[in-house]
Amino acid sequence: MYGSEKVPDESERTAFRKAEKKYKLYYDDTSKSSKKKKQPKPVDLSEVLDFKSILESYNQSGDLPPGILSLQCDFNFPVFSLENRPGFYFIPGALSIEEQCQWIRESLTTFPQPPNRTNHNAFYGPINDLFIAAKEKKVLVEEGNGPTSLDSKCNPSDSNGDVHGWEFYEGHTVSSRGNTCKSILASVLLRKLRWSTLGLQFDWSKRNYNISLPHNKIPDALCQLAKRMAAPAMPKGEQFQPEAAIVNYFGIGDTLGGHLDDMEADWSKPIVSMSLGCKAIFLLGGKSREDPPLAMFLRSGDIVLMAGDARECFHGVPRIFTDKEHAEITPIELQFSHGDDLCFLEYIRTSRININIRQVF
Repeated sequence: MYGSEKVPDESERTAFRKAEKKYKLYYDDTSKSSKKKKQPKPVDLSEVLDFKSILESYNQSGDLPPGILSLQCDFNFPVFSLENRPGFYFIPGALSIEEQCQWIRESLTTFPQPPNRTNHNAFYGPINDLFIAAKEKKVLVEEGNGPTSLDSKCNPSDSNGDVHGWEFYEGHTVSSRGNTCKSILASVLLRKLRWSTLGLQFDWSKRNYNISLPHNKIPDALCQLAKRMAAPAMPKGEQFQPEAAIVNYFGIGDTLGGHLDDMEADWSKPIVSMSLGCKAIFLLGGKSREDPPLAMFLRSGDIVLMAGDARECFHGVPRIFTDKEHAEITPIELQFSHGDDLCFLEYIRTSRININIRQVF
């Protein structure tokens, strides 16, 4: 029928798609009462690789499961690789709790700042200080419909002064005008933040890097971290040059479908991928979607490297765990449990952030 898409049955699904469906968050619809909190359907996690457990066993006995290797690197912690996925490296617990909290803060306050672009740019233009506006319960209002057009005594926030068309206002100012304004809560915008781009800006519509777009260099501290962590995957004698990064923000039920990161010039250079916040499942497939993928847990502080042949492997994130039992972010919660950090705690309790850093040329 026109306008509809045929839903494939199980025989038509690729191996990668079947794995995505297996681990995706689904809710139990057996509850008849709409007042009851929806419960996630149970999922079989018995086949998910757990590098945290592998690391603990390796530190105790030196034993590794079949197909998993340990590399000798200049780190204070092991780096693992997979025999059947050359170019893929897993560094469990690479970031300290302090480092994790530092990059969570940066990801929410600094990284979405203009000239860095976000998924909000297409509709709202560049938005300044979104996290602060959300913390202060402000509202983004379409210019011309804002309170100042009716009452000169009400001044808009200057935090979004570069935007042509939208301004931040105090929430009580907007609510006093009823529903005459086209507006959206800053807190809602923050929850709808899905990506921001650092360094050279990626053009999602054309799927390439647009060097003509205004941009700042990647922060030096992040560059130095990426260079150090990329070392196990780099060709001998070469150093990683961070030129761009994409920050992904995941909320409850969010997924990242199977894809390839193939827009960089030299695939021998790794993508350095940092996980922050709630635990997730990562799928690493092969060069075809028909290749059955490996599932593995990604926890806050883990780093993954993908270089060479691994750059040609489909990969994605079908699930993040936001319930207290499975999210495994207690150390972060303790770190963020006081003062001005409470706003970060509220966000990260139900979120995951992924920073992936690339050498473009």
